[in-house]
Amino acid sequence: MKARLPKGYGGGPTDMNSMLRQAQKMQDDMAALQEELSAREYEISAGGGMVTLKITGEKQITELNIKPEVVDPEDIEILEDILTAAFNEAIRKVEETSAAEMEKITGKLNLPGMF
Repeated sequence: MKARLPKGYGGGPTDMNSMLRQAQKMQDDMAALQEELSAREYEISAGGGMVTLKITGEKQITELNIKPEVVDPEDIEILEDILTAAFNEAIRKVEETSAAEMEKITGKLNLPGMF
C-alpha cells in the first residue's frame, strides 16, 4: 500500500533542493548578521548620566566614564550600584538587539545554540 501525503509534503528532490538552498541562504544571512552585530558598539548611560560606558556586540567594555561628583569615598556603595546597573543594562541591550536582528532572519524558529 502506498501512503498519500498532503499536498506540499514529500514532493521529491526538487523540493528538497529548494529547501536546502533556503537553509543555506538563511545560514549565510545569519553569519553575515552575526559578524555585523559583533562589530557594533553601544553606548549606555546609568545613574542619571553619572556613568557612561561603551560595549561591543561581543560584550567587551571598551570605555568607561565616571563623573567625578559620583565618587564619594564615604559612600562607595552608590558607585558600585551605578556601575552594576550600567554593566547589566549594556549586556541586556546587546543581547536584546542581537536577538531582535536574528529573529528578522529566522522568523520565530527556535534554533538552539545560535546565541
